[in-house]
Parts: sequence; structure tokens; C-alpha cells
Amino acid sequence: MTTPGYTERLHVPLRWWALATMFLATVLLAFLVATPGWVAFTTTGLLVGLTAALFLGYGGARVEVADGETGPVFRAGRAHIPVDQLGVPVALDAPASRRLAGVDADARAYLLLRPYVARSVQVPVQDPQDPAPYWLVSSRHPDRVVAALVAAGAPSGSAAQE
Repeated sequence: MTTPGYTERLHVPLRWWALATMFLATVLLAFLVATPGWVAFTTTGLLVGLTAALFLGYGGARVEVADGETGPVFRAGRAHIPVDQLGVPVALDAPASRRLAGVDADARAYLLLRPYVARSVQVPVQDPQDPAPYWLVSSRHPDRVVAALVAAGAPSGSAAQE
């Protein structure tokens, strides 16, 4: 059986790249004034590489509903869980996401949050062996994640708020 899939990568927004470029240009200019050219270019080149690696790694987090070895699987970042161990997924708007990640948070929950993605999906975990009561996962399209989870076999409910 093929699961209708969903894949989303939580890319770092373009404005972060623009800000980093302006910052690194400023660093290069400051180093060119204070150090020999080779030091300025080498240092700035290393900082450019480090910044690119950081942004690509941080923005490489993937949210996915796909087929696994034993059935449909929900993946968020490096973690994964079979869909049949999930409860009713709920698409959250920005205020509800902030509240659930903040004052209403459970310290045992699995979180994959990105500050530049305002909305999220809350997915309760039904496995009694799993210490996490729910997963809270950032998504630009939480309604699509919920639809993919329900299509893959997660229970559906009318509690979605978006």
C-alpha cells in the first residue's frame, strides 16, 4: 500500500541570508581596514562557509509523511514514529503554536520548531512506551500535514484550529 505522502523542508528564509550577507560584507570591510588583505579574505571566507553550513543545516529539517518499513511513518527532523501510534493531529495557528510551545508546553514533548515558521501541528502520541505525550512540529502548511497524516491512517477529528 502506498501512502499519500507529504514532504516539507523548513528552509531558512531569504531575509536571514540577506542579513548574513550584509553582516559578512561589514566584517570583510572592517578586516580590510585593520588587517592585511589575505587575513581579511581568509577570515571572511571561513565565516561565509560557516554561515552557509549553519543555515543549510538548520534549514534542512524535514517534515514528512511517507511509507516506512512497517507502514506509514511521520518524520520530523531526525525523529520518526509510525502513524498508527499517533492520535488526532491538530493544525495550529500562530497564537496557538506560541502558547503550546510556551506557557502550555509539556517538557516531555518532542519539539521541532523554527522561529521563522509561525504555525505548527500538534500530534498526540498514543504509544504508552513513548515518554513524549505529543509532537509539536513547525509547518508552513499544517493543514496539509494533518490531511496527509489522516490519509495515512491517523485518526481524524474536528478539533483543528487554523
